[in-house]
Amino acid sequence: MLHSTLVWLLALGTLLPLRLENSSPAPKKKPNIIYIFTDQQHRDMMSAAGNPWLKTPAMDYLAANGVRFTRAYTTNPVCAPARVSLMTGRMPGYFKDNKGERVTENVGAMRIGKLSPEVENTTLAAWLKRAGYRLLFGGKEHLPPSLTPKALGFEDITDDERGQLAERAAEYITSKPEDPYFMVVSLINPHDICYMAIRDFASTEQEKRLISTGTEEIATLDRAMQRPAGVSEAEFFRSYCPPLPPNFEPQRNEPRAIKNYIASRNFQQAARNQYTDKDWRTHRWAYCRLTETVDSQIQTILNALRESGQEENTLILYSSDHGDMDAAHRLEHKSLLYEESAGVPFLAMWKGHLQAGVVDSTHLVSSGLDLLPTVCDFAGIKAKADLRGRSLRPLLEGKKVPWRQTLGVESAVGRMVVDDQGHKYIRYEWPEGDGTQVQLLDLNRDPYEMTHFTDDPGMKAILVKLSRVFDEKWFPDR
Repeated sequence: MLHSTLVWLLALGTLLPLRLENSSPAPKKKPNIIYIFTDQQHRDMMSAAGNPWLKTPAMDYLAANGVRFTRAYTTNPVCAPARVSLMTGRMPGYFKDNKGERVTENVGAMRIGKLSPEVENTTLAAWLKRAGYRLLFGGKEHLPPSLTPKALGFEDITDDERGQLAERAAEYITSKPEDPYFMVVSLINPHDICYMAIRDFASTEQEKRLISTGTEEIATLDRAMQRPAGVSEAEFFRSYCPPLPPNFEPQRNEPRAIKNYIASRNFQQAARNQYTDKDWRTHRWAYCRLTETVDSQIQTILNALRESGQEENTLILYSSDHGDMDAAHRLEHKSLLYEESAGVPFLAMWKGHLQAGVVDSTHLVSSGLDLLPTVCDFAGIKAKADLRGRSLRPLLEGKKVPWRQTLGVESAVGRMVVDDQGHKYIRYEWPEGDGTQVQLLDLNRDPYEMTHFTDDPGMKAILVKLSRVFDEKWFPDR
């Protein structure tokens, strides 16, 4: 009896550790994270958004297998300030240039000096290094020296901003690296659309220099402007070319700051005054083709993920630094606070882990403030920079959580607060010293921003509320 009991206990002792080991959950491997972002793509520039004038199968694939936010905004609708936010998780206006001025546009952003220890230790790169991620960056940078990928510790994939970048990213993906990585793929298009008006009306030395040095950009633009083979001009404008947008005409009582800003940019003023309807429609056609060009480069990356079996351990986040006016209000380029310029696409896909085919039209997303906490949340580290930034992870996983009701956006012409009910409160100031002009817009009553409701008695309570939120929550510096 004693012998049999001893045998039984020995057997149990042998098996017990095995049983405990098998019952323990296997440690979860951290996902690889790829952030793909384009340059100058507004949120409606994809066929998944219902735009019938272009086909973007790669972007559509991300939308069909992930979550697409329709109320995402940049922190500032111009390149360098928006990219400063992406790297730091802070509003561009948090930083000062070398003259002590708040950063609002490209020149000032490129003059940001040495980072404070607080910023240096809480950049996106700094957090991800702590989480054990390998950092890779390829493509357009447009950042001040203290915030370049090299300065932050990223490895360089390639300086190319086009097809070669997509190929290098694909090569790295298919190499199946063992350590988790965070890869930024910064593609240039559809930014080449900028060169159409600049070339047509170049008058300043800077504009002429852009044209003389932008040979690849202009060659790409010229290909995008070509009509389909065998199609006459009449048939092209009848059946192929996008129509003028519903908000083609300038806004009623357009703010002085916008008029002043346009007047300071010769090519933009000339395009508004001299482009014919056909010119504007051709601009829209080329913008579509350039977006399709960058979509094909994104497809190269998606193909590498699928073919190498890496989709289910890779989170893909997709956005753009800012939008383009796309002929709205007889304008091209960016920098303004209209939806076409300030609104950006934002998509997330992680097959088997996130919701699929979801369109989120409710939650306000800041591409600059929310990227850092979102990426770090998936990397397994709680990170913070600007405390107003939020991780999108619970929304992507379908969880109901309290969310922001308002969101701030800065620009060279002023600053605004948007709310989750579709209102936009804007204080325009450009140039400084010309006085402040306040506007209240309502995207429910006027989705194309053709007028404003600042003096509407029925909107007074909203005007007062958003003015207070502007001063107390988003821009307490003045």
